[in-house]
Amino acid sequence: MTKEDQEADINIPIDEHEEIVSEGGKEIRRRGVYLLPNLFTLAALFAGFYGVIAGMSGSFDEAGWAILIAGVCDGLDGRIARLTGTQSAFGAEFDSLADVISFGMAPSLLMFTWAFESLGQFGWAASFMFVSCAALRLARYNVQLGTVNKRFFLGLQSPVAAGIITGIPWVGYHYGVEVTPVISYVCAFVTIFTGLLMISNYQYFSFKELNFKGTVPYMVFVFTIVLLVVIAQNPHEMLFSMCVIYALSGPIGWIRNRIKGKKTAQAEGPGDEEG
Repeated sequence: MTKEDQEADINIPIDEHEEIVSEGGKEIRRRGVYLLPNLFTLAALFAGFYGVIAGMSGSFDEAGWAILIAGVCDGLDGRIARLTGTQSAFGAEFDSLADVISFGMAPSLLMFTWAFESLGQFGWAASFMFVSCAALRLARYNVQLGTVNKRFFLGLQSPVAAGIITGIPWVGYHYGVEVTPVISYVCAFVTIFTGLLMISNYQYFSFKELNFKGTVPYMVFVFTIVLLVVIAQNPHEMLFSMCVIYALSGPIGWIRNRIKGKKTAQAEGPGDEEG
């Protein structure tokens, strides 16, 4: 580092970010952060934060839309980073920290405000359980990145889990559902169960191997248009239903594989004994 750089560092009250990266087989020190992908991550963080504020104010519809926008931004930041060649360790860590707020803290507080306040300690315990599982899910994902099968996610993704927990008060508020003690306890158990799905070993299809550059049958394109129209007409119900169906695909797939494995073992058993 030159004398001018050292003097500049002294004059800056905030440390400059530095990263050691590999370029052309050589390790170099890169300063600064990429703007475009991190702006989308920041937008997701802001949307999640606004969802918390809106939910605490009783604006459950605005909170639902805010967390949905956070999910869209979260899906775009990584893709933009890959498309523009602006991936970085800083971006990956920033994305995970933003996800804890947008898909862990925001949905749990939204649910707590809508249904858990009357439950006392059990209510905040259920909310904390969800936040903790979201943080554990993201930490495990970061550690296992690059070592697991890219076709599947291990455990339910935090944005989908957030879609379920956000969807309940979102849809309930939309239809004017009265929160009774029974509904509060049911929501609490759903919140805990959804959190446990995030840290489970159930496999969920990642859709990463879908080829969006290739051709598809014409009817697939027509079906996509119809699906988008249906979602636009009933966004609350459709998005919530899609998240629930996807979340259940993990346990259902696990049960199906267990049954298939038992049938295979039974079919091979007699042959092994004869041999």
